[in-house]
Amino acid sequence: MSTFLTSAFYHFVELNDYEDLQSPIQKFCDDQMIKGTILLANEGINGTLSGDEESVRTFHEYIKTNPLFNERFKSLAHKESWASSNPFYRMKVRLKKEIVALGVPGVSPIKKVGQYVEPSDWNQLISDPDTIVIDTRNGYEVDIGSFKGSINPNTKTFREFPKYIDKKLTPDKNKKIAMFCTGGIRCEKATSLMIEKGFANVYHLHGGILKYLEEVPKEESLWEGECFVFDQRVAVTHNLLEGNYDQCYACRHPLSPNEIKSAEYSPGVSCPYCYNKLTTEKRDSVIERQKQILIAKARGESHIGKKLSKKIKYRDLK
Repeated sequence: MSTFLTSAFYHFVELNDYEDLQSPIQKFCDDQMIKGTILLANEGINGTLSGDEESVRTFHEYIKTNPLFNERFKSLAHKESWASSNPFYRMKVRLKKEIVALGVPGVSPIKKVGQYVEPSDWNQLISDPDTIVIDTRNGYEVDIGSFKGSINPNTKTFREFPKYIDKKLTPDKNKKIAMFCTGGIRCEKATSLMIEKGFANVYHLHGGILKYLEEVPKEESLWEGECFVFDQRVAVTHNLLEGNYDQCYACRHPLSPNEIKSAEYSPGVSCPYCYNKLTTEKRDSVIERQKQILIAKARGESHIGKKLSKKIKYRDLK
């Protein structure tokens, strides 16, 4: 039975006081026994949280209505999915230069952004022969699923995407550029970059792959495979159900059921993607880490994260 509500969200908005927001958000989430990660930067907020349904919904009420935030998150949208266990070990609120790291100064969706395309209209756009469809995610994410006919830039990080544009694409007023990513944040920022570089007809999937898988019926879908997510679920499928992939916790690459059967796979130590790449030092380190995880598990303890005490009701904080 799925009892943990997971909420993914982001919002580009000027937060000149983002450093001052870290502690109150961290405390609120800890009090509500919520786990996950939130990134704060001058350009906005980006996060994924999980907890019991009441706590997660209370968080969204808090961030939208608390005077501390001056209604800057009033229009914050989020995507929901359910999991049988909490996909996060701890709660972290981090301060960053960017809420999604592109590494190009001056690029901001607050100033310039492409055209949003709703999931219901996405199939028509990417089926147009005059549309170039680009997956802005990292290569290991694309490996387990993507939209039919899309281009894989084979990037290891989002910071490599600007180089891909410079090498492979030139502005063409007769071509449409349609981009997508997991939740919409990377492709939204990518449209801002491409507009800066002179591309005119730039589009991005509103809400990302997750919103598409949630709203578009499977029988009408142009999505092939599963969608990688950055938590313990590893991947989701249509209707945001947990997928069939596991993950190598040495190199973080997603693994199919067949890859887990490989002789090169050892839980927490190696997999077919990293077996021949691990140095002796790295191998010893991950073996020791896995040993500590197993010891903690045998004791009924959590090796990662911390145990939270009694949840504090939001009404008691008002």
